[in-house]
Amino acid sequence: MMRNTTAFLYLFLLFLTLAGNAQPFQKQVSTIPGNFRVSEEEMRLYRMINDYRVRYDLPPIPLSVSLCYVASAHVKDLFFHHPDQEPCNSHSWSDKGPWKPFCYPRDENKKNSVWDKPKEFTPYKDKGYEIVYWENNQVDIDSVINLWKTLDYFNSFLMNTGKWQGKKWEAIGVGIYENYACAWFGQVPDPYGPPLLVGENPAITVSYDTGKKKEAVKKPVPAVAVAVKPPPVADSTIPDTSKAGHLKYYIIVKSNVLFKDSAKFVKFYSEQGFPLSKSLTKEGKARISVFETFDRTEATAKLKEVKVKNKGAWILKINQHP
Repeated sequence: MMRNTTAFLYLFLLFLTLAGNAQPFQKQVSTIPGNFRVSEEEMRLYRMINDYRVRYDLPPIPLSVSLCYVASAHVKDLFFHHPDQEPCNSHSWSDKGPWKPFCYPRDENKKNSVWDKPKEFTPYKDKGYEIVYWENNQVDIDSVINLWKTLDYFNSFLMNTGKWQGKKWEAIGVGIYENYACAWFGQVPDPYGPPLLVGENPAITVSYDTGKKKEAVKKPVPAVAVAVKPPPVADSTIPDTSKAGHLKYYIIVKSNVLFKDSAKFVKFYSEQGFPLSKSLTKEGKARISVFETFDRTEATAKLKEVKVKNKGAWILKINQHP
C-alpha cells in the first residue's frame, strides 16, 4: 500500500513539474498571404470612390491591405457559401473560413460583432464597416458606384453623411468576385499600408503582429491615393457605355427583394403605369425593373421621368450575350 502511495505522489509531482515547464498557449497570428493582390477592377472601383469624394472636396481614403483582404474573403464567402439566406443578410459570414460564423442582424446582440471581422483574421486592430452590392450577372463597376451614390444608406459611407457625419475614414478595402462587390471602411489607419496589384512583386508571405522584425515589402500603390477630379458630366447616374458589347439598360426601382415578394412589387409598379415592370432574379433575390431598352438616350430620358416618383431609381446595364 505504501509503495502504491509513493508511486502516486511521484507521478503527481512529475506532472506538476512538466506543467510548470510547459509553454503557454500561443494565440494564432493574423496573417495575410504574400501572394494576395487586388485586381484592376477593384482598383478602378477604389479610384471611382475617391474621385467621387474629391469632387465634393472630401479627402481620398487610403487603401488598406487588411481591409482589402477582408473584402476579398467576404465576397468569395458570399458567392460560394451563401451565408446571406433568410434570416441573415449580406453582411453575414459562413462557417467555412478562419472567422466566426455570423448571421447579421440576428447575432448582433451577442458579445461579438460582425464589424469585428477585420480583427479576427487580419492585422487590422479596429472595427470595419461594410457596404455590399449584388448583381444578377457578373459585377459591372459602373452599376456598383451608381447604386452606392444614389441610395442614401450607401452614399452616407462614401460621403461621410448621416450616421457617419463628422467621422473620418482612415482606411478602405474593396473586394469584387463574380456577382458580389463590397467595400470596408475603417476609422484607424492600416500600419501595413496598401496592397500590391496583380502582377506586382515581390510574392512573399508577410507575417504581422509577431513582435519580430517585419519584412520589408514593396508597396507600389501610395498609402493615400491621389484622386483627380473628373470632367463634369451631364448626369452622373448614367453608366459609361464605351465598353464593347450589346448593352441593355434597365431602370431599377427596388433592389435586394426576396424572390417570394418580387411578384407583388411587379404588380404594384405595373398598376402605377409601368407596364414593362419585371423582376431580375437570381439565387433567391431580385431587383425590380420598370423599363428596359437597348437605347441609352431613351433610358436616360425615361430615368428622369421615373425619378419624379421614385427618387432612388437608377440604371443597370447588362451586356447581352448572343
